[in-house]
Amino acid sequence: MNPRGVLRILACVGLCLTMAACGGLPKDVLNPVAASSLPPDARPVKIFVATTRAPNQAEPDRMFGGDRAKTVNHASMVVSVPGAHKTGEIEWPSRSPGDPKINFVTVSRDLTPPDAFFDGIRKAIAAKPAADRDVLVFIHGYNTRYEEAVYRLAQIVHDSGFKGVPVLFTWPSRGELLAYPYDRESAVYSRDDLEATLRGIASKTGARKFDILAHSMGNFLMVETLRQAAIRGDGRFGGKLGQVMMAAPDIDIDVFRRQLQVVGQQRLPITIFVSKDDKALGFSKLVWGSTQRAGAFTVDDPEIAKRLEAMNITVFDLSDLKTSDRLGHGKFAASPDVVKLIGSRLADDGGIKGRGATIGESIVVVGSSLGSTVGSVAGGVVAAPVKALSGQNPIAVDEN
Repeated sequence: MNPRGVLRILACVGLCLTMAACGGLPKDVLNPVAASSLPPDARPVKIFVATTRAPNQAEPDRMFGGDRAKTVNHASMVVSVPGAHKTGEIEWPSRSPGDPKINFVTVSRDLTPPDAFFDGIRKAIAAKPAADRDVLVFIHGYNTRYEEAVYRLAQIVHDSGFKGVPVLFTWPSRGELLAYPYDRESAVYSRDDLEATLRGIASKTGARKFDILAHSMGNFLMVETLRQAAIRGDGRFGGKLGQVMMAAPDIDIDVFRRQLQVVGQQRLPITIFVSKDDKALGFSKLVWGSTQRAGAFTVDDPEIAKRLEAMNITVFDLSDLKTSDRLGHGKFAASPDVVKLIGSRLADDGGIKGRGATIGESIVVVGSSLGSTVGSVAGGVVAAPVKALSGQNPIAVDEN
């Protein structure tokens, strides 16, 4: 083996150890607690689930594992967020059952047939005021177990102030550091089922619109799905697709450029959160032979920013933002400012209201506010160099 290969292996091992040090998840957190045990300040979040995961036969209390299902499975979950919750955190119990006063806990979990899944969303939509009849679809990333995806969405819904109906699309991730190739293929495996789920939400639920938030490798699944939907001739899902938000996209930068040649033509409102200090994407880069990942790629180039703006793409560079997430991979959910920003994107189709007053320091905005960074000290906009997702060649649609 050449020296470069040895160094790559050593770097991968070191990064794996760093990532593993952040792990540790209590089992059986999905075992429901009695609703009567919830304190008055607990805030329940109901989530509808569509999944290409197979039922977890070895650990049935976890509901779904990392094996691939032959058909889409569905469930509904209610997760209680404690009154003492800190924005940006998931207060995991150290053991099951958790204490609903201080921990996230499961209140109910039910498997549902496909028709009941869409009917349940329809009923939840109908119970909302007209302005809140929206659906948020969350797609998790690599190395994520089912319960982690459920609790993460509950945290995002609560912290962002989203008032519509949350839907989790969860695909067969092993939830293991070294299962990266399996996870990647599982994302590809799930494209058709994600598209069918989105079309069902658009046509069967009465939703005013649906937005998508994807994280990490879930972005590859999401963009591939949007690409094939566009090729089929309905990339906007009958006009129901609203905001598309991409957090730390784990996508080869060259592949991403090609995907955008199709998806970008739809001029969907796309928001991308990037960070060059993302250690998980650094691991992915090593796995793929030093291939740059879209979620960690930033460069000063105003011309690229203009091309992104032409495709209705806004990029937020979170590189200088410090959070409790040691890997820098979950800043979108760990930062109170960013998760509230996500809420403002969901609530406002036209832009970001109150940017200067709500967004933290050192978040660079590219797209709707070219060449500016939002500073929290004065609550205003301060001139700064533009940082955009790019490479030697633009990611914008080719002109040829």
